[in-house]
Amino acid sequence: MHRVIFNQKGGVGKTSITCNLAAISASQGLRTLVIDLDVQGNSTHYLIGAVDAEQYPAEAQGVAGLFKQTVGSRSMRKNPDSFVWETPFDNLFLLPSSPYLSEIEKELEARYKIYKLRDALAKLDSEYDRIYIDTPPNFNFYSKSALIAASRVLVPFDCDSFARQSLYELMLNIEELQEDHNPELELEGIVINQFNGQARLPGELVAELQSEGFPVIDSFLSSSVKMRESHHEMRPLIYLAPSHKLTQSYIALHQALEKGVKKCRRS
Repeated sequence: MHRVIFNQKGGVGKTSITCNLAAISASQGLRTLVIDLDVQGNSTHYLIGAVDAEQYPAEAQGVAGLFKQTVGSRSMRKNPDSFVWETPFDNLFLLPSSPYLSEIEKELEARYKIYKLRDALAKLDSEYDRIYIDTPPNFNFYSKSALIAASRVLVPFDCDSFARQSLYELMLNIEELQEDHNPELELEGIVINQFNGQARLPGELVAELQSEGFPVIDSFLSSSVKMRESHHEMRPLIYLAPSHKLTQSYIALHQALEKGVKKCRRS
């Protein structure tokens, strides 16, 4: 199962949601892979820290190396799993990001390598129970590649009026991509992030989304300093503070998503 976390607006919590859901998956015994397609590399830093550029040249790192080899000789291509790194956490693996992604984007787009991530994930399916994909905050080659490769998409929403306006354009882009490239892609739901139940505006925005028919997932994620601590310590919440309220919210969200996966398989 390939799940992409995507929003064209920055600062909505894509990395936090990606890494914490993946960590919960791994902690429950599922062999889980995180793919970091954002050139900023926040998921990479969150899970493994800074990458030694001298030991691991940018063009050979993780997802950049995976994409770069698609423009070379077929006989020289490596198995996609050779670009996967271990993390300090059991069952949790990473295809790290690299600054080199920005350098090769135009070449990949010009050579129409938009389906290569999907092809790579087809080869990785037998190795991993769950694959989570973190994306850049724009509708570019890498986010399109992720949406083409994924079976499900989660959209983080941070209870902001600007986020609501950008949501309409995002939905149109997803619908167009479904029609043109990936009719199997399912909009799994909208994840309400940084929710403040004591304030009036967040509740009103959520109610408006629900009234307009958006698939809002019932498990909301609140703001907490514990998340910033988690980023600083480079330890997802399930490992840093398993009993914390926010951690429990993530667990509830993960359970809701897994129920949906199992229901889909039964049908």
